[in-house]
Amino acid sequence: MKLFIHKNYGEMCRATADVIVKQIKQKPDSLICLTSGDTPAGAYHLLVQYAKEGKVDFSQTWFVGLDEWVGMDKNDAGSCTNFLYETFFTPANIDPSRMMVFDAKAADLDASCTAMNNFIKEHAPLNIMLVGVGMNGHIGLNEPGADFNSYAHHSPLDPITVEVGQKYFQGETKLTEGISLGLKHLQEAGIPMLLASGIKKAEIVAKALQGEVTNRVPASIFQTLPHGYVMLDEDAATKLG
Repeated sequence: MKLFIHKNYGEMCRATADVIVKQIKQKPDSLICLTSGDTPAGAYHLLVQYAKEGKVDFSQTWFVGLDEWVGMDKNDAGSCTNFLYETFFTPANIDPSRMMVFDAKAADLDASCTAMNNFIKEHAPLNIMLVGVGMNGHIGLNEPGADFNSYAHHSPLDPITVEVGQKYFQGETKLTEGISLGLKHLQEAGIPMLLASGIKKAEIVAKALQGEVTNRVPASIFQTLPHGYVMLDEDAATKLG
């Protein structure tokens, strides 16, 4: 993996946005996987700004959403898809036909996973897969114990994910299961990119990047990815040896 430690959150976001812009300029019909959450928001705001300034053109680019809480969609405040629409898809004026998100309200979640896998195959390769890291080391909703060889799948949520996930909702919200791209997608991506910022992430970042490679800490898979990018601000890197 290639480790980049940036002076602050803003610089990390700018560097992340620059990688995405470079990829799209090289291959306008790139397939990009976007993650939700506080950490990538700054990069998305920059990408929207660049699009409005004519510095990047998303009209030929394909997008997929990384994950979703089962039982939610873009109309649910606090959902992963709602975040992507509000932060990037809508302000960047992305054509809905050029994006794929999980149908996490489907009666048949396996079919929703198959649809996502097929969309990625159709528009392959997956050029950039952007992910964050949870306090328990999860990537997307690949929870501790996730199969390193999995593609899109759904699974029960770890208690830590349920607890931390409450911050995205106005009130106490029942979260039981997640649906997500798999760690095999991450391994096959042209640029798997992990983002982490803030002192609260320092301990899990050190555990993921310098501890044992284990599916109990899914983010530790980055140690096995020579083509992976890890983008940190100085606070998130404080516990690295």
